[in-house]
Amino acid sequence: MHSDPVMVTEDEAARRTIRRSDFVSCNQAFIDCRTPGSDRKENYAMIGPGVSQNSDQVVNLREPHGYNIGAAAMPNGITNNLHLHFTAEVFYCFRGEFLLRWGADGKDGELVLREGDIASMPTWIFRGFTNIGPDDGWLFTTLGHDDTGGIIWGPSVLQQAADHGLHLTTESKLIDTEAGDEPPEDDELVRPMAPEQIAQLRSYSVDKMRKRIASPSDLEYSTAPFLDSLLPGGGAELALVIGYGMTEDRDQEPPIHNPHGHNVAWLRAEPGNGMRGHRHHETQVLLAKDGEWEVTLNSEDQVTVRLGPWDMLSVPRGAWRSIRNVGDDTASLLVINGGDGRVRLQWDDEVTKAAADAGTAIDHNGYVAPYALVPRKIGE
Repeated sequence: MHSDPVMVTEDEAARRTIRRSDFVSCNQAFIDCRTPGSDRKENYAMIGPGVSQNSDQVVNLREPHGYNIGAAAMPNGITNNLHLHFTAEVFYCFRGEFLLRWGADGKDGELVLREGDIASMPTWIFRGFTNIGPDDGWLFTTLGHDDTGGIIWGPSVLQQAADHGLHLTTESKLIDTEAGDEPPEDDELVRPMAPEQIAQLRSYSVDKMRKRIASPSDLEYSTAPFLDSLLPGGGAELALVIGYGMTEDRDQEPPIHNPHGHNVAWLRAEPGNGMRGHRHHETQVLLAKDGEWEVTLNSEDQVTVRLGPWDMLSVPRGAWRSIRNVGDDTASLLVINGGDGRVRLQWDDEVTKAAADAGTAIDHNGYVAPYALVPRKIGE
């Protein structure tokens, strides 16, 4: 990366910081919001344009990132009905238990998501989920790309909604005749998928879907994923989930690797450890799962952001940043970067020099290697 670094002001950092207390739910985001059994869903949109069908949905940060971040919460027994997406949809279970089901009638298979699980749903298959745990269950979600194309609902979902006065137009607008909206013309309405179209959708077995779920017991953490892994203030461990992301450990491979428009990894660190100064050219969101984290932006005129559980920070492309666990216990956070390819890091000169003194460097393929074996230009 040779471009000038992006400087982040205090105001910009504050704009890009979304705290748990900033989340605003919308109970009428989608067409099934009045269907019995689905009428107590809470939908959230934190980052990106989103897919809400309600223009009043609050979005904390609308700036396009190449992906969207939102959340779903619901009491025990409440269901998110069958629908499909054109781009990747990923569920992050931060609390509770959810029964995930898929297929045109929801009967192709079922799996339970528990705290810490991440599930990547294939595109172009119907999926839905029900809270089978406590009332305060919580799923964060990401959707691939800025323009996701919206949602296709199962035919029965559209019919049940119409029975309760809700209709969806081809422009993805909700029409509520019970609230006094004019009934739409037939040619303005979204038409249900025809049976022959549904029959052409691909199917997933339970075993095949299980490979797209990363549970805490599945994670393989690298203890040396970065150039600064052996340096004071470094030492973070990284577990890839989706895509190769920003690991500099050549032996790491992600369990889920098809293109999503973003990559996802867990980063954990003991107190005082983290990642020293670095930057890269992709969008990045840091979402704290637990503990207390400190993110320092800029190499000069530094700005510091403190993140507690479920807080998130959007770091601008090209900005210098360092990450440190400032709590009393080992803590973890999600790192979500834009793009389908690897994320190549540029380290602060102090890190590069300290790593060289410790005997390591980054090779020409972007991975940590012995300093003595990496060719250097004259004068380096």
